[in-house]
Order: sequence, then structure tokens, then C-alpha cells
Amino acid sequence: MPGAFEGVRIVDCTQGVAGPMATMILADHGADVVKVESPGGDRLQDHPGYITWSRNKRLVTIDRDSFDGQQQILDLVSRADVVIFDDPPGVIERQGLDRDTLAAAFPALLHVWLPMFGERGRWSQLPHEDPLLAAVAGGAWAQFSWEGVPVHLVSPQVAYGHAMTAATAIAAGLVERAETGAGQSLVCTGLHGFAAVQSGSALRAGEVMRMRGRGARGGVAKYRLYQCADGQWLFLGTLLEPHFLKALETLDLLSDVLTLEGVDGELANTMLPDVAPAVVELLDARFLEKPRQEWLDILHAAGVPRGPVTTRDEWFYGDQVSANDMRVTLDHPRHGPVDMPGVSVKLRGTPGDVRSFIVPATVEEVAGGWDSRPNTPAHPEPNSTGPLAGITVLDLGVIIAAPHASTVLANLGANVIKVEPLDGDSFRPFGLGFIGFNQGKRSISVDLKSPAGREVFYDLVRNADAVCDNYRLGVLDRLGIDYETLRKINPRIISCSVTGYGPAGPLAADPGFDPLMQARSGLMEWQGGDDEPVFHAIPVNDTASAIMAAFGITAAIFARKRTGEGQRVETSLTNSSVLCQSGELTRYAGVSDMPRGGRDHPGNHAVRRLYQCSDGWVHIWVTTTTQYQALCVALDHPEWTGRMTAEQAIQEPAESELATRIAEAVAALPLDEVVRRLLAAAVPAAPCTETADIFSSPWHLENHFLQDFEHPLWGPMTTARGYATYSRTPGGFPRRAPLLAEHTHEILSEIGYTPDRIAPLEEAGAIGAFQPPE
Repeated sequence: MPGAFEGVRIVDCTQGVAGPMATMILADHGADVVKVESPGGDRLQDHPGYITWSRNKRLVTIDRDSFDGQQQILDLVSRADVVIFDDPPGVIERQGLDRDTLAAAFPALLHVWLPMFGERGRWSQLPHEDPLLAAVAGGAWAQFSWEGVPVHLVSPQVAYGHAMTAATAIAAGLVERAETGAGQSLVCTGLHGFAAVQSGSALRAGEVMRMRGRGARGGVAKYRLYQCADGQWLFLGTLLEPHFLKALETLDLLSDVLTLEGVDGELANTMLPDVAPAVVELLDARFLEKPRQEWLDILHAAGVPRGPVTTRDEWFYGDQVSANDMRVTLDHPRHGPVDMPGVSVKLRGTPGDVRSFIVPATVEEVAGGWDSRPNTPAHPEPNSTGPLAGITVLDLGVIIAAPHASTVLANLGANVIKVEPLDGDSFRPFGLGFIGFNQGKRSISVDLKSPAGREVFYDLVRNADAVCDNYRLGVLDRLGIDYETLRKINPRIISCSVTGYGPAGPLAADPGFDPLMQARSGLMEWQGGDDEPVFHAIPVNDTASAIMAAFGITAAIFARKRTGEGQRVETSLTNSSVLCQSGELTRYAGVSDMPRGGRDHPGNHAVRRLYQCSDGWVHIWVTTTTQYQALCVALDHPEWTGRMTAEQAIQEPAESELATRIAEAVAALPLDEVVRRLLAAAVPAAPCTETADIFSSPWHLENHFLQDFEHPLWGPMTTARGYATYSRTPGGFPRRAPLLAEHTHEILSEIGYTPDRIAPLEEAGAIGAFQPPE
């Protein structure tokens, strides 16, 4: 059965993580991807992840800096649908491969550019190193820490987010191109990827911001890491009040907590900053009374969301990952059997698959199999809405994963209707987080348990293209809104479900929350290293599942143009927990383990780590002997080069005599001076941007990272602007996050409901009436 993007031809001129992983996702779903590498190869060709990120592709070697090489690229592009670059600004312009030049020659081409550090500004020319992006974008300071310092994540989560966001943006561009026949240029920068994974925290209301708490276990008792009597760790994932109530009853602590000073009988008060530590202290002591497995059994029997902290291998080779087909094995000609992540989003009508490792080819072989694409200019009507204009998505989701999926689609131009229960999305009480993950939508509240409310939903389905939910297994069937029911109403409907653990396996029926997957998947354990596990501030699995659900819906829309039918789409936090460690979970005999983290981890090597300056923090990333020698001179210590060889220096550990010397040198200097010295000497380095400084950072502003709007409850707000930009269909958020049921009358009138028909539904409680804020 062909994949969703069968027949789509892509010339991939990227390297590293983001670009190759983005095209891997497209290749997994049928696209014919030709990876173009320079004679020296991909800069990460020796990384285990290269094997995974390059699968299902063909490889050609071309010197893009030569005239002949540029002509070869142009020949391939003339036969392709998409071409993708990730060079810093100025490179493809110099090579004659920029968007304007190629658009003039090939008007039906989708030209994609994925510059890591943005299109413009002071940092746009930084070398493509993922830790530097995390530093300057704000990711290092966003991570939880014990001492209030920036932290180096040992897995490149911003790069993974960039990859998934780019794949989704390309898929949306292909949908629009299939509709109009016209090409355009698409830019998805590393900042767009950062926005996609940090939409719930990179925002402020006036001067109020979501700030990280102190410590790496979690700031509130109900959503936190706990150590048990045997020294093992578990995560208590009771984000929602009913779950926390059940947990306290199970731990026999309900009365103790409710009577604490400041709690005063209200569980919501346990999250107050001056109350939370006392609640945490009670739970810390209780969990230390029994070994972990005993607690896990007790909590499981009570239906309390929880997860053990385990290793990557325990998870990757365990039953749940196997049940979701998230581990595949192929025989490599050099490495033998290679285990790698499977396809994370399952399109049941046009499934993706892992077919092969990258296959060497020649330009002549590729060109011989690709006929030229027509280059007749198309002249579609102007469209500022976005590439998914005209697509209607019904969002049934709560918390983050499904709601953020439809937020991504709204940013790409889809008309998103948030269908909420009468009391609203259970994430609404979380304020700014809700707003960040729900931009661009309209809201209607419907009682899906009532026959009349369900009929209203069916009418919405008749006029929709896709439905997205994150209900637990069985809920769709009980409500009568499962895919088989919906397809009888609308055969073109696409139904996408995001679950915690997928549709099968021993944990399938369990409630799933992001940090439970962080704990189970080894992400927390590996970041903690030899110290205790670390709770990642980025909701890694929630945001990845959201982006991949958005990709799956978009891919299904593209496939529908060929098949004429909708289909079922599924993904899960389990699948994302593997995808977001795809480089780390590529396994074969003799493969080296990835570097481990530690407490408030600064990095793993003396010349590749975070350092404190007199007024801020810098991330230095030296990888060559030449760069090390330049570092010594830039810091006014050329004598360091005589104390050890440069080859030895670039392998020195983060806690070493060399690291001490560098720390002392930069501690006496202002951050800006350190960065200027290092960059002037061609030493890779970037400042660590604090969360509060994102909103005034010239680089963020120059790259249009932010947008301002007025919220009826929060007043003036600033949030991330979007996840990609298009030359002809720019997209963006058409509106702020909605109030509950704010658009009920508007939405129903659009599908033919009159006021006389709406009023009885409100009176009967089948739909909710909008209550304007006072």
C-alpha cells in the first residue's frame, strides 16, 4: 500500500539532525528523497543517528561550491517537487540556489530553507551546533535546575522539534501546491522549532511569565519525582485534581494535606509557592517508606498515573515499545543488525514504513528515473491565511498533546474549532500554559454524552476535514464518535487520536502524561547521569506527539487528494518518547553510548560546556584543534596550548584543570565581551538567553519570533508568532486562544443553525452558553 507522499520527489541538501530527520519522516511516508552530500559527507556521518535519519533515501555526492556541482543540483531540482537547504544566510545565494532564483526557473517548486539560527540578526551566522541554538534561543535557561543556572541537555530536543516542525510545514506546503499547482518558498528556522516545543512557556501577560521552579524533580507535589525506600525513583503524574485526590487517598495523606496551613481544605492551594514545599515534604517522607515496586503496584491498583524511572534500553526493548512497532531491525552491510525507531505516526489507509538504509546512487541514475516536472507558472488567488486554508479541524483534545496539534494546524491556516465539554478543557485553570497551546482557534462547548449534543457534533463532522482527540482507549466508542461512526457521516473525514501508550501493549489502558514517558523512556535517567533523574522542562513527548499528529493529519489530507477518502491516524506519547531519542536509540554491535548528564549539567567536555561570565552565561562549543588554539588566544592565555596537545584538550572532561582555567578566565569578563572575543577568533560560542530576555532580544525580534495581542482576561500578551513562514501563503495565528464557548453561535450559524434552533439546545444543556467575562 503506497505511503501518503508516494510520488513526491525531494532533493535534500541538509545535514546534521533537523533537516535529515525532517526528510526521514517524509521518506517514511513514501516520499522519494535524494540526499545530497558534499565530498566530505554529512557533518554527523559518524553519529549513530545518521543511520536512522538517512533511511529510506538515496545518496548522491555533489560539490555545491563548484560550477559543475551547481548544474547537477539544478538538473535534479528541475525534476523535483521540493528542494531543501539548511545553510546559514548567504550560502545558497552565492551558489545561485536561493528561493528567488529557483522560483523564477521552476515556478512549481517548493523551496524550503531551514537555517538553524534564523534568517537574519547577530547570531544568524553561528555554526550549526544544536547546543548553541538551545543557549541563544532560551532553552538552556528554561530547564529546571537546583542552583538557578542554565543546563545543557544531553539529547538535542530543540533540534528534534525543529525536524518535526519542518516536516509538518513541508507537508502543508505540498497540500497547498497540490491544490493550486503553484510553488512557493518556505522558511522554518531553528527558532520556529523552539517555538513549537516551547509554546506553553515562551509567553507573558504584561510582566507575568511562566518561570521555572527551583530543583529538577518538579515544583509541585502532584507532578513530581519521588525516591522510594530502595533508592529507586518514580514520577507521580497526577496533574489533574481527581487524580491527585485519588493519590492522596491511596497514600493515606489526604487529611494531612488538606489541614496544612495555607491549603485550608482546597487542593488547588497545594500549588501555591509558599504552600507547595510543605506538601512535597509530606509526600517525600511517605514514598521513602516502601520500595518502588510496592508503590507502583499500590498506585496502579488505585488508577493513579505513575511511572518508574527506567533506562533507555529497558524501555526500547520492552513490551510497550514493541506493541507499538516502534523498534525495527535491518541488517546493515557494515554494522550487522541495527535496531532503530519505527514510524511514529500511523496512517491506517496509507501507512508509512522503514524499507532500507540509505542507498548510494549517481546523479545520472536519479535523473534517469525522474522525468522533468512541468514549469508552467500557476497564478492562484492571493491567500494570506496559510497553506491549509479551507481545511476545518475539530479539536476534541485536552491538556497539551491534541490541543497543540490543532494549534500547529491553525498556525498553518486551518480553521480550528475547539470542541470542549461544558466545563471546558481541564487545562484551562493552568492559565498561560492553556493560552500558549490553544492559539488560533474558536471554541464551542458540547455535551457529547447527550444525544442532542452528539447530533450537534455529527453536524460539525459533516462540514469538517479532520477530528483530533487524546481520549483514553475506549472513550471514542462509548461516546459514539469513533472513526467508523464518523466515516459513515463523512467518508472524507480524517480521525486522529493521540494516546499515552498507543492502542496495544500492557500499558495501553493507562492514563499517559508527558513526564511519565520521560521517566519510563530513560530520558530522565540519562540526563541525570550518576546523580538523580532530571525532569525536563520542555514537555518533550506532549509537544512531539502534537507536532507529529499535525503532520499525520496533513499527510492524510494530502493522501486524500489521491484516494478521495479519509482515514484513521494514530500516534502516542510512547511513540514520541522513542522518536525524540532517535539518535540515542540507534543500536548496533559496538555502538558507543551517548554522553550522560548530571546535576545541573553544564556539558561533558571542558571546551564544550556552559561557563559563567561576570554578568551571564556562555556556551562554548569547540570541536577542532584549530578552534582550541584560537580559544586560548582569545582568552589571553596562549600559554595553555603548551600544557597539552590540542587533540587532548578537546577531549578533556567538563570537570578538569582545563575547565577550571577557562572558568576563571571568563568569570572576570562580561558576557558580551566573551562572546565577541570568541566569535572574532572563529570559536563557536553563544550567550545563554534568559527567559525574561527573550521578549526584548534583538535577534528574537528581528526574526519575528513574537506577536502581541490583547486578551480579555490577561490583558496585553506576548506569545510565539508561529512555526514557519511561506512566501505566498504566509499563515499565522488568526486569533488569540478562545474563551470557553466564545464562538458557539458563530460556529453553529455557519453550518445552518438558526437562533431558534440554538436556544433550546442551550436550555437543555446539550451545548454551553457563552459567559462573557465581567
